Amino acid sequence: MTAPPTAPIRYSLWQLTRYFLRLGALGFGGPVALVGYMHRDLVEQRGWIAEADYKEGIALAQIAPGPLAAQLAIYLGYVHYRVLGATAAGLAFVLPSFLMVLALGWAYRTLGGLPWMQAVFYGVGAAVIGIMAISAHKLATRNLKSDRMLWAIFAALALVTIITQSEIAWLFIAAGLLVWLSRCRPRPSPGALGAALPLPLPLLPAATDPGLLLQLTVFFAKAGAFVFGSGLAIVPFLYGGIVSEHHWLTDKQFVDAVAVAMITPGPVVITTGFIGYLVAGLPGACLAALATFLPCYLITVLAAPHFKKHGKRPGLMAFVDGITAAAIGAIAGSVVVLAQRSLTDLPTALLAICTAGLLWRWKTLPEPVIVAGAALLGIALFPLTHRF
Repeated sequence: MTAPPTAPIRYSLWQLTRYFLRLGALGFGGPVALVGYMHRDLVEQRGWIAEADYKEGIALAQIAPGPLAAQLAIYLGYVHYRVLGATAAGLAFVLPSFLMVLALGWAYRTLGGLPWMQAVFYGVGAAVIGIMAISAHKLATRNLKSDRMLWAIFAALALVTIITQSEIAWLFIAAGLLVWLSRCRPRPSPGALGAALPLPLPLLPAATDPGLLLQLTVFFAKAGAFVFGSGLAIVPFLYGGIVSEHHWLTDKQFVDAVAVAMITPGPVVITTGFIGYLVAGLPGACLAALATFLPCYLITVLAAPHFKKHGKRPGLMAFVDGITAAAIGAIAGSVVVLAQRSLTDLPTALLAICTAGLLWRWKTLPEPVIVAGAALLGIALFPLTHRF
């Protein structure tokens, strides 16, 4: 039987690289919003990526460790242009925000802090909640449709995330197995199960050299290799090592670093570059960012061929659907967790609601315009709401 013709690629590698450069420079809202933008732009509007490829990518990003949005960008680059595409997409997505946090790190050290950051984050943090909420709603309605089991998984993972304020990786795999067993009723077969499970992860050696740069590199490599999910999951890990264990930063400096991640576009985890700069200057920033993103790049590129080869099998499709439902549920739960931290009074709550309303009414409204407006409102309102 003759194999069906392969669909022509509708975009060049340079077009894909330009897209991820733009997303890295203008994409606000954290991992929830960023994965939503990729679906809207690359699947719905441009038609460059098939829905099935997108779902495989987001499932892989959830079952493998590392930052969600960066992993999805790497996978989508791999879909048609393999390792070269994955490399170009990953670098283009991370580079703009890395350069921004470098500039902010220089200003922070030179000027002794960023006094305006609290005011900007006051407004931007609230608007980001509205952006994230709309993105989570779109992902849920688009991927779960009317499947009751998927909606039940979504609700369960959202509740767990809200209660624990973290993302529990094994629940994603359990959700995938549940849907797989429900739909396929498979006979026991070690080979079939092996095709659906993620690849084992190599253990990283412990740091033995007391040199600061080596300590930074090993610590952030562990963060990139062993922390699952979005910035919501990696922040507690970073705090425990950076503030409590190594005492590289104070509590206030760490909070400022997290704020920098929220007010800059691109992946939230890029705050590792800002932290590295505060600890050890430019070499520290480069090593911290590289160590954080390299493990997820390698894991994604190594696992992608297996997803491409077996992705159309009914058993794996069911497994992916279950993980996707769990991932979207965890993302929705993280919106609630972050809202509890960002919506501190009536003005921020109203700003989040207005942002969601604007995006609901005008679906093509550019998010950078909303973020810029929220920053200006924050600068105006913060002195009025925080008088001492």
